[in-house]
Amino acid sequence: MTHAFLDLPPLSAVHFAAIEDRVARLLDTRQDVVIMQGEALLPLEGAIRATAAPGTTALNVITGPYGQTFGNWLRDCGATVIDLAVPFHTAVTAAQVRGALAEHPEIDFVSLVHAEAATGNTNPVAEIGEAVREQGALFYLDAVASVGAEPVLPDAWGVDLCVIGAQKGMGGPAGVSAVSVSERAWARMAANPNAPRRSYLSLLDWKERWLDGGRKALPHAPAQLEMLALEACVERIEAVGLDTVMARHRSAALATRAGAAALGGGLEPYVYEAGEAAPVATTLRVPAGVAASELVARALESDPGVPLAAGGGALAKEMIRVNHYGADATRTAVRSSLAALGTALAGKGLDVDVEAARQAVESAWR
Repeated sequence: MTHAFLDLPPLSAVHFAAIEDRVARLLDTRQDVVIMQGEALLPLEGAIRATAAPGTTALNVITGPYGQTFGNWLRDCGATVIDLAVPFHTAVTAAQVRGALAEHPEIDFVSLVHAEAATGNTNPVAEIGEAVREQGALFYLDAVASVGAEPVLPDAWGVDLCVIGAQKGMGGPAGVSAVSVSERAWARMAANPNAPRRSYLSLLDWKERWLDGGRKALPHAPAQLEMLALEACVERIEAVGLDTVMARHRSAALATRAGAAALGGGLEPYVYEAGEAAPVATTLRVPAGVAASELVARALESDPGVPLAAGGGALAKEMIRVNHYGADATRTAVRSSLAALGTALAGKGLDVDVEAARQAVESAWR
């Protein structure tokens, strides 16, 4: 089996371009799509460094840790950054974005995370896109977690730079990622003397050496296995239908919320409003006096296969993530996760009803 992997013929430019076209169809976009040969942080950082510079005024929406990272990169590029931060248990509203844009008419760049897997919220991109279009600003979207779990429509929403990864909702590899780029975004990059060139971060290199040449010769050796894994993953989504894959994630999220409420033991949804909760992962607040990281460790002892994690950083004390994405967007994964949490909570002397949770998962799943 190992030999089969090592003896693969080189990935041709034609094959590479065909995979890009399939990703473009998945996003229903007519924009240029570039598949970058690294984890999604590569295009996320590359797109900001290509378009932001001294003189840029950016509205950076913070609904979780990634928004904070984008603000740091923007400042590093010399941009003036206006942060719009909302509590992590909510989503940002289009009205809040409109208010910030009205207050700062000089804003010409808006950065937003669609779904924050780390905090479990999802933002109303279509409505926000409308406000950004009226402002005439460039719209940068991190759709890494959301793609495959909920609609991601760069053209319909007026997104100029839409970054996706395959490792969450799509259930694919983490080692390659993609970005769709509008004509406006390419023009902004071309006019930016600070945009990376002759660099692994450079989107302009991909444009000049790949797209402008008619996608005939790859700029460097592709990550062959990851590209083939991405192709297989998109093929699988095409076979069952993107709507079916998204519906499975939506069902998993609804069932997890319902099951956690029925389980008891003091667990509560971390994102208050169900409409603001991401279909890719459900976050839960643990009861007072219980450390989330310790609860997750106990749950994993009882069932090592469940997709549970404690929140990152300061959230490790209070938040649990049920990562029901990709292959784990199933009734079994949700039921098992809640059963394992029930065992861990019962071990803390808390009152839980695992059977009620199981029944709630069944009736909520649709």
